[in-house]
Amino acid sequence: MPHADEAVGYGKPPTQTRFRKGQSGNPRGRPKGAPNLATALARTLKELVVITEQGRKTTITKFEAALKQLVNKAASGEARAIAQLLALVQGVESQVDAHDPATQPLPEADQHVMARILRRLTRQVQQGEPDHGTHTQPE
Repeated sequence: MPHADEAVGYGKPPTQTRFRKGQSGNPRGRPKGAPNLATALARTLKELVVITEQGRKTTITKFEAALKQLVNKAASGEARAIAQLLALVQGVESQVDAHDPATQPLPEADQHVMARILRRLTRQVQQGEPDHGTHTQPE
């Protein structure tokens, strides 16, 4: 029976029913180190296999072996393999483009600075002045 002065409500269970200090509400829980799908997949793809390529034995990861098989099937003209390979290449290229700073537009302030430099260089070329690395006053 809760005491009369004890606050009981949402998030405040009676003290008699609370978990004791050091006691878990889920004593068995998920075992430590139990892999999830992503961990298990990554571990499996990193496993090594021995392949024979051009008469030589080579050790590569299962991921590399799967890619080699896909590329070889596509090269032999298998339509499904070609479609999968093209989709894979497009996905990789779009990720590279998204992270490549050269494909990102410059901020507006940088565009203004570049435009001023370009105007200054164009003016020097038109006037026949060689650029000796001297600094001119900003416009």
